[in-house]
Amino acid sequence: MLLGEARVPDGLRLYAIGDVHGCDKLLAKMHQRIADDLAMAPTREHRLVHLGDYVDRGPETAAVVDRMSRLSRDDQTVLCLRGNHEEMLLDFLADRDTAAAANFLGNGGAETLASYGIVSGRARQPNDLATRFAERLPADHRAFLEGLPYSVRFGDFFFCHAGVRPGVALDEQTHRDLTWIRKVFLTSDADFGAVVVHGHTPAPEPEVRPNRINIDTGAVLGGPLTCVVLEGRDYRFLQIM
Repeated sequence: MLLGEARVPDGLRLYAIGDVHGCDKLLAKMHQRIADDLAMAPTREHRLVHLGDYVDRGPETAAVVDRMSRLSRDDQTVLCLRGNHEEMLLDFLADRDTAAAANFLGNGGAETLASYGIVSGRARQPNDLATRFAERLPADHRAFLEGLPYSVRFGDFFFCHAGVRPGVALDEQTHRDLTWIRKVFLTSDADFGAVVVHGHTPAPEPEVRPNRINIDTGAVLGGPLTCVVLEGRDYRFLQIM
């Protein structure tokens, strides 16, 4: 199923938001923009799908996780998927070893720790940092992060963080590929069985291909936060700077 043929179920409008990376103010503005869009053009039913990478790099991870954990708990229209940065954070908490710490801290984890009031540094041992983080991380934040699913599908659109492996059925994709895959997916012109809506790989503007839509436009790098709106066979974009 390719873009142009793919459609959302009748009566449903989908909003999918790309990588947030600790940019809570942008996320709040995007949520308001979506509320305004719904007020101007009401629909029978809608869903807000967030594509993962709420944490790391930006300064407001704790605020983002707090916002998303509350919204996903209280509002059934809000869906949150898991990104590779959530995977690295959880691995750091679970493994507490040098490799997991290096992976987490080397990819923006220091900013996440700082947002929870923890200063990382060379003198800090991985186990000490992970222990302090576990103590500072609210229980509802951790439960939110641990409970994030890897994908969701509505009609002919499949949502995940990074992408899918060509030649593998959508319901047989590995968690690793759904959160980390890049080149083999991005360069493929295969029909995946649904149009894949993803983030993970920053681009200057949304990438629209026959088989995928990339909405990671590098919000934490100074680009806009992007949302794709899908309804029927149509799509459009909302952006916040």
